[in-house]
Order: sequence, then C-alpha cells, then structure tokens
Amino acid sequence: MHNHFSNYTFTHVTNNTDMHTSRRSFIQQTGLMAAAMMLPGSLSAMTGNPALPKKIGLQLYTLRDQLEKDPKGTLAKVAGIGYQEVETFYGYQGSGDKGEFWGLKPKALSALLKQYKLNTPSGHYQLNDYLTKGNGNADALQPQIDLAAALGQQYFIVPVLPLSLWDKHLGADDYKFMAEQLNKAGEQCKKANLKIGYHNHFWEFKKLADSSSTGYEIMLKETDPSLVTFELDLFWAVKSGHDPITLFKEAPGRFVAWHVKDMDKANTASLTAAGTENKTSMELLSGVSFAEVGTGSIDFKKIFAQAKLAGVKHLFVEQDKITIEPFTSVTQSFKYVKNVLLK
Repeated sequence: MHNHFSNYTFTHVTNNTDMHTSRRSFIQQTGLMAAAMMLPGSLSAMTGNPALPKKIGLQLYTLRDQLEKDPKGTLAKVAGIGYQEVETFYGYQGSGDKGEFWGLKPKALSALLKQYKLNTPSGHYQLNDYLTKGNGNADALQPQIDLAAALGQQYFIVPVLPLSLWDKHLGADDYKFMAEQLNKAGEQCKKANLKIGYHNHFWEFKKLADSSSTGYEIMLKETDPSLVTFELDLFWAVKSGHDPITLFKEAPGRFVAWHVKDMDKANTASLTAAGTENKTSMELLSGVSFAEVGTGSIDFKKIFAQAKLAGVKHLFVEQDKITIEPFTSVTQSFKYVKNVLLK
C-alpha cells in the first residue's frame, strides 16, 4: 500500500499547501474506497439491488371508493404521485360485474391508462365457483380472461379463497382440487398469453387436520410452475405467522408479484395462532389493522433483499383500510418504497 501511494504522481500542484491538500484529499478518498470494498454488500447497497423491479405499482383496490366516484381523476392523481403500474380488480363490487371497470369498458380504461402513462401488468379476477370443490363451474373464466387480454395484462390473479370456504374446515384434498383447477385455468390463460396466479390471505396458512403441510404449501407443490405463479401478499403472510423468506426458499422463483402493505405495530398477533380456531373469518378480519408502508412492523428491507430468490417482477403497494386521507396515504407508501426500499 505504501509503495502504491509513493508511486502516485500528483499533478497541477503549485505550492506546498496545494500539495498537502491534494494528498490529504486523495488519501481520504482512497481510504473511503478501501473501506467500502471491505464491507460486504456495500457496493450493491450503493447501486441498488438489480433483482428488484424498477417500477412501483398500486393495487387499485386501495382507492376503490375514489375510483367509483371519479376514475379519471383518481388515476391522474395516482400517476402524479409517481406510480408507473397499477393492478386492477374485477367483480368485487358495483360495476365490476358488467364487463366494466368503474363504468369504463376495457378499451376506454386502456386509453386512460395510456394517457397517464400507467401500465397494468396484472389484474384480480373472481373465480369463486371455479375453485369450489363439487362445483368447478368454468363459465366465469373465459369472459374474465378476455377482459385481462383486452387490457394487455400479463397476469390473471385469483385474489381470494372462495367466499363459501372461508369458515369451512378445509383439508388437503380441497387445496389439491384448487391446485388442479388453477392448472386447468392456467392452460386456458396461456392461450390468451396470460399466466394465472394466486394471491393469498391468511386462510391458506391455517393448520390442516389431515396434513402436516399448509394449504399454501400444497398449492405451491401441486401447481405447474410453467402455468401458475403466485402473488405473495407480504402482510397476510406475516400476519399468518409465516416468514416470506422461508416461502421463497421453499419455492424459489414462483412469486412474480408482491403486495407491499404494512402492519399496525400495535396489532401484530397472528391470525393462525392458538385460540383463533373458533373465530369466524369476519371476526378475524374486522380486528386487522394496517399502516402506511414503512411506518408499521414489517421488516421490508430484509424481504426485499431476497428479491432474486423470490423471482419478483412487480411490486404493488396496497392498504386494505386507510385511516388518513387516502392520497396522502398512498403517497407516503410510494415515497418509502422508492426512497428506502429501492435504493
């Protein structure tokens, strides 16, 4: 190290003061560089994690009330905040059952999204009957695939366990049936250049009476990776007592999208812990509270560091229930993801 410094030629030095200043500056800079090289991961920290998506998305369910009243103004504000992607939802309420999104046909919605430079890679679609054992009705599938294709989406996401199953004591066979149905739907989606995915809540992580695996683990195992992907809701996984990173290790590369939502620090108890078995789903759900991303209890930095293992390509901020002004909320979450998690 000494020889290296002694061989360094200082140029454009006109006096001793300049020489000392230049030498001191050089030593400080090279010292910092040397220190940086000795710190594991420091360079990646400075340049960002290349495995992380560069665009930040918003699951539009977060602003459902605003969209019903003023879809154009709401989307304009979303774009103005800095979001570049949005995830739609269909069949949840109101006009969603008529081939429309907040009164807009797919063509009109696409034009609006294009106007505001918003991409929609993914959408949530309801398959309650299709995933119900003993029913398996596929009537609702193709019309919704057509909607997703008309919007130019890549992922057709099942958002929730069928409502009729929420309070049933499900077994391994129920989840195997759902996995089979997802594989079948995956074949149908593939014809429209879509890939089907499944979005979790907490039911999938409940203990099963007839299996040592959770329903979620069964679905991961029984679905064809070439046909079915998963959108991991980080909040619901953690709220169910599960570490997302453990799931990434169990099924690397299967989690194309994440829902990035935070948990109220004062309300972190697991929904699958002992004592929750006899509570109804609505009782459990009504007791859940959320937080703007970065203000709650979830360690997102740790999770985001495993982006490559997860295979994530899209990040969607979401908050099911907001207690402050909604646009202030989604702005705060956006800034944390951009300025802290994607740095």
